[in-house]
Amino acid sequence: MARTVRGIEEVAAAEIRALGRVERIGHREVLFHADVSGLDLRCADDVFAVAAEIEGVGHTRAALDVLTRAVRSVDLAPLLAGRDVSTMDVSASFLGRRTYNRYDLEDAVGQPLAARTGLRYVSRRGGAVPPPGLSWRLTVTDDRALLALRLASRPLHRRPWRRVTRPGSLHPPLAAAMLRLAGPLAGRRLLDPCCGVGTIPLEAGNVSIVATDHAPAAVAAARANGLTPVAVADAGRLPLGRGAVDVVVSNPPWDRQVRATGVLGHSPDRFWSELRRVLDPHGRAVLLLPAGTKPGLTVLSRHPVSLSGRHAEVLVMTP
Repeated sequence: MARTVRGIEEVAAAEIRALGRVERIGHREVLFHADVSGLDLRCADDVFAVAAEIEGVGHTRAALDVLTRAVRSVDLAPLLAGRDVSTMDVSASFLGRRTYNRYDLEDAVGQPLAARTGLRYVSRRGGAVPPPGLSWRLTVTDDRALLALRLASRPLHRRPWRRVTRPGSLHPPLAAAMLRLAGPLAGRRLLDPCCGVGTIPLEAGNVSIVATDHAPAAVAAARANGLTPVAVADAGRLPLGRGAVDVVVSNPPWDRQVRATGVLGHSPDRFWSELRRVLDPHGRAVLLLPAGTKPGLTVLSRHPVSLSGRHAEVLVMTP
């Protein structure tokens, strides 16, 4: 099971289909069959091996007993082979109104799992941060629960290159999804005029990139994360000629988490006129924008996403 940002499930599924067979797409998850050795999914937050699907999980606290009984009969041996850890934790989520909370769900499966494995269960109740160990994921949708075990020692979204971050930094799997929506990048010149700590250019990999940001501190952070070249430049006055780039992928500031500065601070429409100027007439722009933004380019498709409770849209556009 791959966990994703809400709204990019189909993009993640398209990436997975190149590696295996997609079985089902749900809320923030894609279930699939594939060889997971060396699996590197850029659009997934994390990947888990499914242990059990449990039916009859209702909206009352009786569901907790259903989960506990089910966990006692799950075949754990194939999942635990080769695991040398002393602790385990559970992270749970659910959809809809229920008479229990996420910590009730976590304890309902965490305690019997600990009893069966002999590992120490570290509850997240009270805000505790579990140490490295077995990490289980429990999701409840309608009357079905999915129990799965993280395959890697750390979540996939924690990129090793991200040594420095700043407020408003883009979630790497969402950046990867935006790049997929931009289409094939080989042989095309990519611009991110609001690169921040360098997430989009670094996720793009080995392509021709122009990366700029108006904030010197952001450019310094991008360099610390390994992005070169990158330069200080104003997105409202880009140092590029007409039609100089084929693709623009960016997370521009719109006074939400990050305030617009420079030319955009007093003339935000300059962002759109500059994009129209530097983007090839047959090019494509993929931007993460607050929901309801009126874009200055022709919209080809909209992809509503949810990040930490905030609603936004990934817009695919052309001049």
